[in-house]
Amino acid sequence: MRSSNYWLITLIAIALSACGTIAPTDALTTEAPDTCPVTPAPLSAFVPPAPFPAQPPTAYAGQFWYGTPALWTMLGADGSWGGLPKSAGGYSQKVFWWSAGYRASGMPVPALTVSGRRLDGPSDPLLAARATNASADFGEAMLVGVVLPEPGCWEITGNYQGHDLSFVVRVTP
Repeated sequence: MRSSNYWLITLIAIALSACGTIAPTDALTTEAPDTCPVTPAPLSAFVPPAPFPAQPPTAYAGQFWYGTPALWTMLGADGSWGGLPKSAGGYSQKVFWWSAGYRASGMPVPALTVSGRRLDGPSDPLLAARATNASADFGEAMLVGVVLPEPGCWEITGNYQGHDLSFVVRVTP
């Protein structure tokens, strides 16, 4: 029995050492605070113009349309982006944008720009790829990949044909 306890303790020690070390508490300050003023679903739901669906498809449960006919996006009801792919540059997310006047066939590279800034502390700015087009069960859309350098409370702004749309999201690791 003594020998089996030795091996059990040795296996537990190996498993625990593989888990790494606990981060110091000051490293946790990159988390977005619970006070992050995330963009809530409006009391009166935005309904996109035809031919777009009145609500996001059921595959996007917990999401809502946010914006105006000139520019809108789809946001999560909890206001968070979590579990995003992480690279050396930060956390990646794809953001879909729509406009009543956008047609992919007429503008394969949409004139949409996206920017962002962290609200709860210093950070490098958000990096946004050039917009492209996308088509899915929710109609023709513009798609922009963004990289957020670190978790936190972020304000994201899209601009398309002189129309701005901003929202706030909590980014968690």
